[in-house]
Order: sequence, then C-alpha cells, then structure tokens
Amino acid sequence: MKMFRSLPALGLALYLSLCAFAAHALDIVDERGVTVSLPQPPQRIVTLLPSLTESVCALGACDRLIGVDRYSNSPAQVKALPQLGGGIDPNVEAIVALKPDAVLLAKSSRVTQRLEALGLKVLVLEPKSHADVRRVLDKLDQVLGTHEAPRVWRVIDASVSAAAQSLPAGAKGLRVYFEVNSAPYAAGESSFIGETLARLGEKNIVPASLGPFPKLNPEYVVRANPDLIMVSVRSAQGLEQRPGWAGIRAVREGRICRFSAEESDVLVRPGPRMDEAARLMAKCIADMSGNGGKGGKP
Repeated sequence: MKMFRSLPALGLALYLSLCAFAAHALDIVDERGVTVSLPQPPQRIVTLLPSLTESVCALGACDRLIGVDRYSNSPAQVKALPQLGGGIDPNVEAIVALKPDAVLLAKSSRVTQRLEALGLKVLVLEPKSHADVRRVLDKLDQVLGTHEAPRVWRVIDASVSAAAQSLPAGAKGLRVYFEVNSAPYAAGESSFIGETLARLGEKNIVPASLGPFPKLNPEYVVRANPDLIMVSVRSAQGLEQRPGWAGIRAVREGRICRFSAEESDVLVRPGPRMDEAARLMAKCIADMSGNGGKGGKP
C-alpha cells in the first residue's frame, strides 16, 4: 500500500525533472537558417573563428572552451588550449576526440557537414557588420545562458561613439583606404571596418557596391587617391614601390598608419574588441591629420 502511495510522488518528480530539462533545451537558428537543437547550454565548446572565441570569452564563458583555431590568441588564456587547425582546414579527428557539446564556426568553413555527420552539434555564426556582431552576441548569449550580451554591446557602442567624439573637426572627412592584406583586399563601406570608419566621420574610398571585402586592382587605389592609408606592418612592405602609388596623396605626404600584428588582429575581427579597434583608428586619424603625416605607427 505504501508503494502505491509513493507512485504519485514519483510521477510528480518525473514531471518536474522533464520540465527542468525542457526549460534548458535550446533550439537555435544559425546563419544557414538551420535549427540546431541543444539539450542544455553547452559546457564543452570548440571555436574555429577568432571573433567567436573572443565573443564567448567576453560573455563570461571562456572556461567552457576546450579547443580553438590556430589564429585565436585573445584573451591570453586561450593560447593554452589545443589548437585545432584553421577555420577552413580544421583537424576534424582532433575535434571529435575532444567530445565537444558544440562547435562554433564560420559559414566559409568546409567541414560543417562532415562534423554534423559525425554526430557533433555545429553552429554557424559569422558576423560581418556591426548589426551582425550584435546579433551574434545575442545568439551566443542565448546558447550559453550568460545574459551578458546587452552589457557587452553597450560597451562596444559607447566606446566607438567616444572615439568619434575624441576627433577634432579638422580630422573628419578624410578619404581613407583600409587594406586588409596585400592581395590587395580592402575593407569596403559595408564591412564592419567601413562602418566604424563612417562613425568616426571618415569617407571610405571603397563603396558598398563593391562588397564588404573586395579584391581591388591596385590601379583603383591610385585613381581614388586617398588622403590616408591604414595597413598592417606585415602587408605594408614595398607599398610605396607599387606601380603608381608614389603619387598617391597619402603616400606622398606620409599619411600611412602601419599597424602591428597584434593591432591588426584587433582591427580585422568583428567582435567584442571593436571598441579597441575604434580607438586605434581614431589615434591613427588624429596623428596623421595633426602632424602632417609621418607614415609611422599610430
């Protein structure tokens, strides 16, 4: 009789446990439009894109990372994690061996379907604009259950605004060429870099019609004749010797900001360090517009 009396209690306990499970279960629609079902917020995460690594950490979940791509180097603690190749050529076997609850990667990754076929939960997230960064932070917040995205975005947005306000009126309206690499690929108006430049009050020589990161004919830059060039040290070598570039105003007047490898990482990653990127750009603009141009580091 006692056993029968306990059955309702057991049923209630089972019902409550199922409700708790359902409360933690997640259905996330990723960049592909694919719904990814997670039984609970993932505790073992692999990231294969530096901006996603940094976003997870900015949301307070760095301790859940168990592996990253070879380019993820911030914050410093992720350097101690297993490196699993690049976003395009990751080590699938090493990823599977880590038994992650979720793998976060870019749309351009070639291994998404293979990882899914091996039974892994894969979320495709690839921010390319300011709005994308905010959306990805919100989505990761939902996945991680961290409730930090609004605060992180407020810091980014306020810092970009502060960087813009720090510039004198005479430093606004410069025609800027931002080179991502020496191919040359440039940051256009519609890229997150271009959006930051616009908020700083500058004019991008690469219109939105060419796409966010177009590969340019070097002659295009010569014809556009920018007032200021932003480029990484690693791709700036021989820049002045490119055909026709000696006549570009920015080159002629020494208005070239050469960013270190570490600074370039900050500048080209659409994520929580966009506030720092805005400050780097603003310092470059202020230095180059205020001293006649010295062609040095910002």
